[in-house]
Amino acid sequence: MIATASVERILLFANVARHGTMTRAAQAVGYSVSAISQQIRKLELEAGQPLLQRHSRGIVLTDAGQAVLAHAEQIHSQLKSLQYSLDDIAGIRAGSLRMGTFPTAGSSLLPLAISRFRSEHAGIDLTVRSFRLAALLSMLNSREISMSLLWDYEWSRLDLPDMEVRLLLDDPTDLVVSATHPLAARDTVTISELLDESWVVRAENHPMIDVIVRAANDVGFQPKVAYEANDYQEVQAMVAVGVGVSLVPRLALTVLRNDVQVIPLSGVVPRRRILLARVKDSHPTGAEIAMTAMLVEAADDLTLASHG
Repeated sequence: MIATASVERILLFANVARHGTMTRAAQAVGYSVSAISQQIRKLELEAGQPLLQRHSRGIVLTDAGQAVLAHAEQIHSQLKSLQYSLDDIAGIRAGSLRMGTFPTAGSSLLPLAISRFRSEHAGIDLTVRSFRLAALLSMLNSREISMSLLWDYEWSRLDLPDMEVRLLLDDPTDLVVSATHPLAARDTVTISELLDESWVVRAENHPMIDVIVRAANDVGFQPKVAYEANDYQEVQAMVAVGVGVSLVPRLALTVLRNDVQVIPLSGVVPRRRILLARVKDSHPTGAEIAMTAMLVEAADDLTLASHG
């Protein structure tokens, strides 16, 4: 059956047909005449009928040979198209990138990288999913996404043996108070000065409450929670009207209200690591490599701005 014939043998037959003789075809492809003749005979056996007739001046294709040649030209064209597609993917001119992020990185770090990525690699189909940590880890493990921004704290390090993990930056925690709060004019504040404060925290057992408790462990207090917010903009709004104060990762403060004040903490400051993880069992694509470089650059820019 012709279906069992190799693509290479069919394309070799097309070469013979185009050159008109096996000798010229052999010279063009670097085969011996006998090797080409042997491959043509195998192809004819698979086709179940003669594909060409030999004569003193060269060859003449049979009707079956003409049919094989027409399909061989289609195969050749498709292979060329495939190579162009592969070259585009390797050159980051085509393809896709599916990645994940968590909300605060999605509103601060990631847009800086995406802006440059879309400018330089407009042909890449970029899809970003924004979720909490557990969902991102699940999507990485199921290969729904190939890379993701993640975070962890010193007391809750992520164990990701199947992932390649890169540290992008350390994200310190700052105190946020209303612009009219007695501490608003301070350059720094210690946790021990906040014993009597009410707190605005994130809802649904968000790690923020763990950060507050651990930051205060040395002075032995449990925070009085006055409000549980669903996002950091809501946190800022409640702080602004005096419901309480809050501890917020610095990345979550890139869009800041004008009626709140951010004060760095003195002493040991809780910091979360901002990480980039990708599945380890696959070779990184050009798009993944490019996005990684742009995230690293964006993280460096944010770090410099924070220190400045």
